[in-house]
Amino acid sequence: MEKEMTMNKDIVAIAATECKTLAAAVTAAGLIETLQGEGPFTVFAPTDAAFAAIQSEVDKLLKPENKEKLSKILTYHVVSGATMAADLEDGQELTTVEGSKLKVMVKDGKVMVGNAEVTTADIEASNGVIHVIDKVLLP
Repeated sequence: MEKEMTMNKDIVAIAATECKTLAAAVTAAGLIETLQGEGPFTVFAPTDAAFAAIQSEVDKLLKPENKEKLSKILTYHVVSGATMAADLEDGQELTTVEGSKLKVMVKDGKVMVGNAEVTTADIEASNGVIHVIDKVLLP
């Protein structure tokens, strides 16, 4: 992905092309305006495959009556400030927008956040940074 191309797009615009299920979930949870805000934000964005691994749960969460639960899960993937992968340290705890803590593990060049591995790091957006992860994190 070209760095210049992403810098002009906000987090939501990038997610819409890179992580379509996440973008749909953000829309369903009513979080578009928040994530298009000034930020900066760090978003740990699960891949479409990560969502597909829990598809039956995702289908339930996308229903209007589960909007609050979906919002809680999604904001658990967001941290205030723009944190680049190089700034993440082993044992570090990040406070999510949802309010819980996410533990960071760095081992053998791999960065883990919670039980998810960062597969693509440092996708810069106009209002923060996205790190693509291989699992959906549950608070």
